[in-house]
Amino acid sequence: MSKPVKERKSRPVNLDLQTIRFPITAIASILHRVSGVITFVAVGILLWLLSTSLQSPVGFMQATDIVNGFFVKLILWGILTALAYHIVGGIRHLIMDFGYFEELESGAMTAKVSFVVTGVLALLAGVLVW
Repeated sequence: MSKPVKERKSRPVNLDLQTIRFPITAIASILHRVSGVITFVAVGILLWLLSTSLQSPVGFMQATDIVNGFFVKLILWGILTALAYHIVGGIRHLIMDFGYFEELESGAMTAKVSFVVTGVLALLAGVLVW
């Protein structure tokens, strides 16, 4: 006795990624993961810079010269912004783990609030870096 062959359901497949609209909660979740990866990579960069600055007075001057460049300041600002978003998003997730703001509307509202808070922290980081 042979098994019956299942027919595949024909369903629409959307391969045009420009037409897909993610909800703000999905965007917040994806950015939280991306900011975590950026923070993880940044730890190595920052530890190398700290190690260089602590080796000797010459090493400190080298680290100071590195940090004074515009491109490096931009990278440091990006690292601080990613860290700020990851912390804000982590606090948001912790609050949701306690059972608050889990509904669709309140979750979307907290995602927007986390974007605004991160924007303010990014401005403050910009002031500190420059």
